[in-house]
Amino acid sequence: MDRLIYTAMTAMNAAMDRQRVVANNLANASTPGFRQEIFAVTPATLKDGSLEARAMARGNVRGADMKAARVVPTGNPLDVALEGKALLAFQSPDRQGEIYSRRGDLRVAASGVLENGEGLAVLGESGAPITVPPGFSISLAADGTVLASDPAAPNAAAEAIDRIRLVNPEGSPLAKGIDSFLKVPGGGVLPPDPTARLKSGALEMSNVETADTLVQMIEAQRAFEQRAKIIATAGTLDEAGSGLMALR
Repeated sequence: MDRLIYTAMTAMNAAMDRQRVVANNLANASTPGFRQEIFAVTPATLKDGSLEARAMARGNVRGADMKAARVVPTGNPLDVALEGKALLAFQSPDRQGEIYSRRGDLRVAASGVLENGEGLAVLGESGAPITVPPGFSISLAADGTVLASDPAAPNAAAEAIDRIRLVNPEGSPLAKGIDSFLKVPGGGVLPPDPTARLKSGALEMSNVETADTLVQMIEAQRAFEQRAKIIATAGTLDEAGSGLMALR
């Protein structure tokens, strides 16, 4: 009975974790550049040396679905949609490394740092955040070059101040953590992609399919309820067994 309850309990935990992942995907169905999380459950069997004692379920986010999503025009020159499989490099929130995303709703913060809609600083070729000179307006070239123009000198040519760090994820390990950020395991970095191109004035949307995600949420809820029924059945069987023992 102990084994039955233990197995059902771990399966309930996995079902709850799956619900959290599905809920996060659904919440980001309208987030530009979002890549839906892939959840997987693996059995972990514990052995006591002779017999398989218990088998518990472990569920974790195993990665992200990197398939392309639709691109919509916005007319905003700082909105960018990446072509191919390239990723934008951003400074991590703790400023201890770099993270990657396809979210291209860029803007210039009050501090002059180029950032996206999440407030993540865009990294340049040197690996440092891109900073725009005060009062300058910027535009973005197809190769990621950031061009700055001085409004006080309208006839002067725009000057290249940096180039957005565009990276290639092909052939490199890439993981998506519970913070929804794409990272290289162990704190590594992806190699730059000199051939990467972006399209300004457009945004790539989330690749979450709302209808499919709602179905997954229902399935996760039903799986949780089934495990709960197993535990309830185990309790009933235990009480019945105790009743039989009392008759002796």
